[in-house]
Amino acid sequence: MSNIAITVEQINSLNPLDIVKHDLVKQRFITIHDTLWGAGTGDAAYERESIFFNRILSENDKLQKTTKFSIFCSFIDLAVSGLSLEPGTRALCYLQGRKVSVGIDRNGNKVYEPRLRLTVSGYGELVLRTRAGQIRHADNPVLVYEEDSFSFSDTDGRKTVSYTCNIPHKSKIVACYMRITRADGTIDYGVMLEEDWKRLQGYSEENNRYWDKDAHQWVKNPNELYVSNHGSIDPAFLMAKCIKHAFKTYPKVRIGKYTAMESEVVDEPQPEIDDIYGVNDQPQAAPEPESFAPQPDFSAGVTVDPATGYGDDNDDTF
Repeated sequence: MSNIAITVEQINSLNPLDIVKHDLVKQRFITIHDTLWGAGTGDAAYERESIFFNRILSENDKLQKTTKFSIFCSFIDLAVSGLSLEPGTRALCYLQGRKVSVGIDRNGNKVYEPRLRLTVSGYGELVLRTRAGQIRHADNPVLVYEEDSFSFSDTDGRKTVSYTCNIPHKSKIVACYMRITRADGTIDYGVMLEEDWKRLQGYSEENNRYWDKDAHQWVKNPNELYVSNHGSIDPAFLMAKCIKHAFKTYPKVRIGKYTAMESEVVDEPQPEIDDIYGVNDQPQAAPEPESFAPQPDFSAGVTVDPATGYGDDNDDTF
């Protein structure tokens, strides 16, 4: 990979909407894309993704207020992942603002700064895993209600699911599962029960709690999607969690330092990768980010073509 470097000072001197247009940023994006995804692919990808990227920034003032370095890194991460910001109900990834703890002030309070990051949707995660040769196909996650008949077994590593849909559905969701066809043709299942997402809800409550000055006590404040469905979990949100749960034992896929999977509940540190950004004096990423971006709806499905990494909108499966 050629030595195309840009300094943090150069990035910080630019207008947020001019960052991806900078010649050195353009060259860096194209070089990385050509290296990872094939010679000659970078120019077209840059022209396409720079338009999508700046269009999203221009339509969201909050995203423009994130640090300029994070804007730069999120754009470069697009080249790393090989995904597209093309909008739609089945978008592979999107941009998300995060408040990240960067230290403690003299009063002992956490100091936050707004950062931009590339977030990979459930569709995008399946594309990445297909490209990595981990899976051949994955069905839509299936929501199981109290009226349905459902059982799950794991015998000597062989997982099986028995499910009968009994309509109408008038009660709450009690489980969610998805069927995965591995690259070698064997079948795997990812299953989430109510006790699983209640546990995750508890983590969310602790991570987002705040101090009520009037009541003089801590107030637990989980992600609203855990309770937005008449006090129960949002269906599309649960499907995203099921995808994450299904792949928890699979190898990690290559993503940039300023990229995260949408289905992650608590942000986990990404393994160190080479200095692909080509920036001198790169600041260290800090843990415990908090989202202020809405969750997209991706309850529909798409079949992933291993050759292209894109889906067929006419198919009912991932």
